[in-house]
Amino acid sequence: MRVGILAALIAAMLLGRAVTSHLEHGPVSLAAQEPRPKKVLGESLNGPPIVSAPAWAVADGESGRLLWSHDAEAPRQMASTTKIMTAWIALEIVREHPELLERRVTVSRAADRTTGSTSGIREGETLTIQDLMHALLLPSGNDAAIQVAEVFGEVLGLDGDQDAVSRFVSEMNTRADEMGLEETKYLDPHGNSANVSSARDLVRLAIVARGNERLRKIVATPSYRCRLEGPDGAQREVVWRNTNRLLEIEGYDGIKTGTTAGAGACLVSSGERDGQRLIVVVLGSTSRDGRYVDSRNLYRFAWRELLSK
Repeated sequence: MRVGILAALIAAMLLGRAVTSHLEHGPVSLAAQEPRPKKVLGESLNGPPIVSAPAWAVADGESGRLLWSHDAEAPRQMASTTKIMTAWIALEIVREHPELLERRVTVSRAADRTTGSTSGIREGETLTIQDLMHALLLPSGNDAAIQVAEVFGEVLGLDGDQDAVSRFVSEMNTRADEMGLEETKYLDPHGNSANVSSARDLVRLAIVARGNERLRKIVATPSYRCRLEGPDGAQREVVWRNTNRLLEIEGYDGIKTGTTAGAGACLVSSGERDGQRLIVVVLGSTSRDGRYVDSRNLYRFAWRELLSK
């Protein structure tokens, strides 16, 4: 009996030493093992606002000179801002040949079956080129982009084995090279592929595109009513509404939205306040609504800086 008691006492003493030894080193803490992350600098009260877009630019709306920017030369997918070039080439041809504006075209099967954002034009229906340009720029119709490329690719003339759409896309890249758009590459006329550009390039393109009066008026149009005629003579009326929600606010008058999974939410916009016109480009905003918040914050900052001088 005494031997059992003695053994229990010895065991308790050994256990106490083990516990004491452990406590001398303190409890193991995960936080103590990992270094605390270093905090970034606090919010600056100077300079442009923080925006969700990883690449953006604010430029003088007349000269195109960049005023403020972030990663403005970084090539990024541009989604339907592609259609600025598509529309500009077509409307430059129309400027030289104004009779084309009222020419009626028949919607092709390829246009009708184009995926992505759509204007809802149907195979076999006819509409004027003027209608078609609104279908392209207001609801951002990928179907309308293919139809524009088919029509104006033929006007430009076929080159070897190229079909009309390929010829038109080649022309888009040629014009981009001529403008010095170094980060811009077009694979299609609508932006559903991985077309790339940069905020800087899109500023330059916007300045040139706004030089076309008809394009300038179309992108500033909130909605457009069109009558389409089917192959059997039946007519239907559609109303296209501009995807650019900045047009709901006084002072903004264009230019083009764009959204795909790869590009994020993009916006090339134009605004004027007290005689100071700006072009703002945001690429890759985190949401459709976010691109408008980003853009408005940049406009407010820029106008405050410029108009206070």
